[in-house]
Amino acid sequence: MKKPLELYIHIPFCVRKCDYCDFLSAPADEETKEHYVSQLLEEIRQSAPLTREYEITTAFIGGGTPSILAAEQIGRIMELLRAQFAWREQPEITIEANPGTLSAEKLAAYRNFGINRISLGLQSADDKELQRLGRIHSWEQFLTSFQLAREAGFTNINVDLMSALPGQTAADWRRTLEKVLALEPEHISAYSLIIEEGTPFYERYAEHPELLPDEDEERRMYYDTKEILAAYGYERYEISNYAKKGYACRHNLGYWERTDYKAFGLGAASLLDNVRSSNTREMEAYLRGEFAGTSENLGRKDIREEYFFLGLRKMEGVDPGPYREHYAPLFAKLEEQGLLEESGEKVRLTDRGIDVSNYVFAQFLE
Repeated sequence: MKKPLELYIHIPFCVRKCDYCDFLSAPADEETKEHYVSQLLEEIRQSAPLTREYEITTAFIGGGTPSILAAEQIGRIMELLRAQFAWREQPEITIEANPGTLSAEKLAAYRNFGINRISLGLQSADDKELQRLGRIHSWEQFLTSFQLAREAGFTNINVDLMSALPGQTAADWRRTLEKVLALEPEHISAYSLIIEEGTPFYERYAEHPELLPDEDEERRMYYDTKEILAAYGYERYEISNYAKKGYACRHNLGYWERTDYKAFGLGAASLLDNVRSSNTREMEAYLRGEFAGTSENLGRKDIREEYFFLGLRKMEGVDPGPYREHYAPLFAKLEEQGLLEESGEKVRLTDRGIDVSNYVFAQFLE
């Protein structure tokens, strides 16, 4: 039986760079986009030997804003992936999209290509907050996109949300949650804003933290997220992700469980047989067909560390398995601090451990 493999396709284009974003993405003209798609297809073709060993369980087209491409370009990518790889039955295939870049025709085409999950980047249901973020859409445009996705037959929709925004209060955040929950999406990803160096937000707010919600307000938003989503029937299955029963994102779970994945596109990172590699981050090089970037063989220590700092993101935790003895003193220490607990065969973060998860993860880095 072939081994499971996840696919990731990176589309590094957007209408306009958001002020908080440090992802590998930027606006581009139509000629550059078409040249990129052609090279992306060539990179995929070069991976043909993988088909002997693997079959695809999930695929994720991310960015950037993949929905900025023409439907025909997405179709060419999907056609090649379908033809080149063996696929398991009922794979989860996701595309990221931003309101303002979708149409009924595009969405119908996605469904025809076999894409069965869509992730909509909303971030906020408040137009003033969207403007501060530099988003290109309004709440009304999001509503239109959401409805069009439903009409196109999407029964698995994720909505991305972001809290602790400049000028945002806990009451503002609750209103965003309640407006989104009224639409009953199957999945919600809820993250706190992180001010990344090198972004306009860093220049604007790094020296003026008073313009951001204070620690108490941010914590209130964090707890409100858990309580409100639970009340509406969403299970928190990972630190920042909530889903109705049966709708946890299989692709992301694969990352946290260290399933092999192959990524295509500018700067895309792969994990195959404990070899972690990434493509070039230079667009000019990629467009010349120079895809390769860095590669690293992971040793036992690396694998052990990743197993815990990725796996402990899941609310169910991880089975320590062969690492139990190695980490026994650390488990005891974290349990004594009230940050880790054992449940059946697994260890998992406590509520307090989730609050300081970055500290807990750092303890596993030797």
